[in-house]
Amino acid sequence: MSEPKYQIRALHTESTVTVYQAYAQEIGLPAAREGRFPAVWKRDRMTWIKPSFLWMMYRCGWGTKEGQETVLAVEISRDGFEWALENACLSHYERGLHADRAAWKHQLRKAPARVQWDPERDLRLQPLAHRSLQLGLAGEAARLYADEWTVSITDVTPLAHTIHAHVRDGDLDAARQLLHSERPYPVNDQTLNHLLR
Repeated sequence: MSEPKYQIRALHTESTVTVYQAYAQEIGLPAAREGRFPAVWKRDRMTWIKPSFLWMMYRCGWGTKEGQETVLAVEISRDGFEWALENACLSHYERGLHADRAAWKHQLRKAPARVQWDPERDLRLQPLAHRSLQLGLAGEAARLYADEWTVSITDVTPLAHTIHAHVRDGDLDAARQLLHSERPYPVNDQTLNHLLR
């Protein structure tokens, strides 16, 4: 059975959801050590969180790109995640979905979160037919994420490197066994429709 084109998939518990980010070591290492983002983490800038581990690997090159050498698994509260979803706006204008470009821009200015749907990736980081959610947090949402929603921060760079080594060796089964179980995240149809607009 094929995956729905638009679906949030994530590692989640009854109270938390795990998202991924990659940072330079001067931010990533203290964040993982302290379990919270350090003061140098700019709370007034847009930050993008990704529930898909493999999309994060595509973005950071398995933790090898400059400034993205430390891969973090950030466990946040589901309440916070769902607040961001409910207050999000599509990051780009879609003819037919928005009344007009001006209406979309007005919505975008007010929204503390941005939604982007990008092709999900396989273990070789090739695009798949279904989409993966990226969630941009700005202003109030970024501050809440850093200082209130975050439950734990784990450095998963060694895991990324190990999975990548298996992929390079052609042992996709071994690589797949190390992936976190990303299951469909329960959102109602109204929320999902909102995320597509």
